[in-house]
Amino acid sequence: MFNKLIFKKQQLKFMIFNLIAFTVIFTIFSIIIFGQVQNTLFSKTDEELLSFQEMMTDNNPKGLRLPLKDGDLDRPIPNDERRKNAPNPRMIVIHWDNAGNIRNENEIGTLFYENYLTDYKLDKTTMDKITMTKISELYHFRYILFEDHNDEDEIAYTQLMINVDAEQTIISNFEKLFIIWSVIFIVLSISASFILSKKMMKPIIHSWNKQAEFVENASHELRTPLTIIQNKLELLLTAPQERISDRFENIALSLSETRRLSKLTSDLLTLARADSAETQIMKQSIHIDTFIRSVCTPYKEIAESQDKHFSLNCQSPFTIEADETRLHQLIVILVDNALKYTSENDSIRVKTYGEDQKVVIEVSDTGIGIKEENIQYIFDRFYREDKARTRETGGMGLGLSIAQWIVSMHNGTIHVISNQNKGTTFIVKLQK
Repeated sequence: MFNKLIFKKQQLKFMIFNLIAFTVIFTIFSIIIFGQVQNTLFSKTDEELLSFQEMMTDNNPKGLRLPLKDGDLDRPIPNDERRKNAPNPRMIVIHWDNAGNIRNENEIGTLFYENYLTDYKLDKTTMDKITMTKISELYHFRYILFEDHNDEDEIAYTQLMINVDAEQTIISNFEKLFIIWSVIFIVLSISASFILSKKMMKPIIHSWNKQAEFVENASHELRTPLTIIQNKLELLLTAPQERISDRFENIALSLSETRRLSKLTSDLLTLARADSAETQIMKQSIHIDTFIRSVCTPYKEIAESQDKHFSLNCQSPFTIEADETRLHQLIVILVDNALKYTSENDSIRVKTYGEDQKVVIEVSDTGIGIKEENIQYIFDRFYREDKARTRETGGMGLGLSIAQWIVSMHNGTIHVISNQNKGTTFIVKLQK
């Protein structure tokens, strides 16, 4: 119950972190997109305003047809001149005097002026800056206001305005779309964050469970020999005057459990160092067939003493780069397992050969074998298919875990298959 509470809190943290990350990314992306859309929409109008301002203030060097003065309104304008360098038809030019009165009502148009500009006031705070404004709270304009330096008339300021209702409508629609997508994104982000947090918690929960299982199994394996040793020593203390020969069985059993305890702690230390990547592999050139023969020779004699058939078939005249100590440990684990789980008249065979630029080592036996459904678990720590039998043979379920680690450190593979008749075959493949 306590573990579940911890896992839920950690999952909630992961979910919040993911949600914050998604939100920050989406916000930055949205700001960039919105800014680019807005700048793109207004860039053309702003360019026209600045260009028109430049032409008016530079005495019209580019031949632009400027707005007519009051005295020129009745002058006929040729069509060619009317079309040549004509400003944007959306452009409105307003001339102001020092008192803030509009001086070109006729040029602007009486209807437009009376409907929209009668209450419009001059704002000098935005001189020479492109500014957004609304007229009659309905129509959007971008304008630039600058001083008129011509002293021959009453005009003190000129204001260039362009209607941007179309652009503003696009931006307003984009804002609405952005709000809708923000809501959708929030829902999707919460869902995605929840799913990702669950996926992130899976390996953590798995590691937690494996660690708890490892500690439990290790405690059990350590407690058993310690209990036996303690009982036998306490029994020896009850008869301190007796000779060693009278208590030989108790002493021998204590020594056996001590050796078993020493091997267990050594295996646990190897796996702990493997998990922390502390163990370094010292590779050297090894002639694989010569090495296999030297490692298997004593085990061949042990097999013969147990009335078991032991055969070597070395057909791999290759040299590989490997850690001799760890490779020796690997072969010992596989051959020792074969000896443990075979009976009289069973066969054990060690074979080497080359395949696909790799050296293959096979250790097969005709022993009790492994059930097909249990093969996937045999490399798990402390896993034993038949706990009662492995207790008799002294197995602790750590050997194959160490073997798998040794092979992986040499960038190789190891897997097991069930023989057609009986027994198992371990196949190790190492790089040449």
